[in-house]
Amino acid sequence: MTVEMQTDQDIKKYAQQVDEPQWFTSMRLKAQQEVEDLTLPNFQKIQYHSWPINATRKLEVGDHRLTDEKLVTEQANIVQIGSKVIQKDLPQEFMDKGVIVCDWATALKKHSELVEKYFMTMATEPTENRLNAEHVAHLTSGLLIYVPKNVILKHPLTSYFFQDARQSRDYVHHLLLIADRGSEVSYLENTGTIGTKPCPANIIEEVIAEPDSHIKFASVDRLGENTTAYLNRRGYLKRNARIDWSMGMMNDGNIVGDFDSELVGEASHAEVKVVAISTGDQVQGIDTRVTNYGQHSLGNILQHGVILARSSLIFNGIGHIIHGARGAEAQQESRVLMLSTKARGDANPILLIDDNDVVAGHAASVGRVDEQKMYYLMSRGVDKKTAERLVIRGFLGPVLSALPSKEVRKVLADMIERKLVNGQKDE
Repeated sequence: MTVEMQTDQDIKKYAQQVDEPQWFTSMRLKAQQEVEDLTLPNFQKIQYHSWPINATRKLEVGDHRLTDEKLVTEQANIVQIGSKVIQKDLPQEFMDKGVIVCDWATALKKHSELVEKYFMTMATEPTENRLNAEHVAHLTSGLLIYVPKNVILKHPLTSYFFQDARQSRDYVHHLLLIADRGSEVSYLENTGTIGTKPCPANIIEEVIAEPDSHIKFASVDRLGENTTAYLNRRGYLKRNARIDWSMGMMNDGNIVGDFDSELVGEASHAEVKVVAISTGDQVQGIDTRVTNYGQHSLGNILQHGVILARSSLIFNGIGHIIHGARGAEAQQESRVLMLSTKARGDANPILLIDDNDVVAGHAASVGRVDEQKMYYLMSRGVDKKTAERLVIRGFLGPVLSALPSKEVRKVLADMIERKLVNGQKDE
């Protein structure tokens, strides 16, 4: 089947249909014009350039008939299928304190100035690479979250974003989360796929932490087996701001994860924790970077992953201390456990230090399951598959126990168990 490539005229037609602001349409057109001259981003040892990962299809207004009310849940504040919101149930606290939570189309219409100020102006840029430019040119789905100054939210915000793969279409989704000065928010995101059509997903999430703010960002990603995805999460931290990242990469398809935290402000702080499980024939490449610009900034990366069957998992951990970041600290640990002789794992630590009077360190390992632990468990009547799962839980335990939220620990633990059970069936 031949797919018609998007043109400038297609963008203008779509913009008129959805009544988006002119500044955003102009940004789309500029990105569209530069796509062909831009290259895909490069990540060490992650070979994805031949994947069907590019967004190319024409923009179209979503078909709202393709919704599924069964996805409505008491656990969620926001549920989206593609660009369609099928559930919105915010805590009263959010409304009382002036917190903004809205879908992308509403954000552009009602909060255009706020979006224009923050959208790809700090954490990343529209033409940083080809995937970014395709993202801007094809963007149809997303969510804006804005927490006003000095607002401390007691209730977490939980979202479910579903890629609609019941039809062959690009899934291009954007999250813009802004915590203004002195605010605090906890956010739990779940991503998934409905349907089995082969589709690319291009997801960019910008998390902006203004001075003295604190964001707890947790995610459980479960994109489908036939989805080829670029998942880019960017944090931009100003003075004395903090982001706690907790990410569970439980996807079934081929995924490039690009996770960056820019510690721009003095005493800014990022904690990045990643758990990943790869099964079947899938490839997950995860590139996690913390860049220290601010003096006395602190960035820690902790990544543990498990690979089964014929799958691959690549962890890149990059700590970069920029010249002038006196007193900065960058630490990282990446470990991969292989449960199959056919699996492939890599853990690549990279430290780039451009200043003195700093602290930096790394640890990395790739290895197989401890046979002595397996023998001990099986000698006491535990079958092999159950013993493997117990060893894996122990391996992932240091990351799970370090997660700041009990709720997130439980969600991830349940998902890990389901992923492992399904993964053992592939072996």
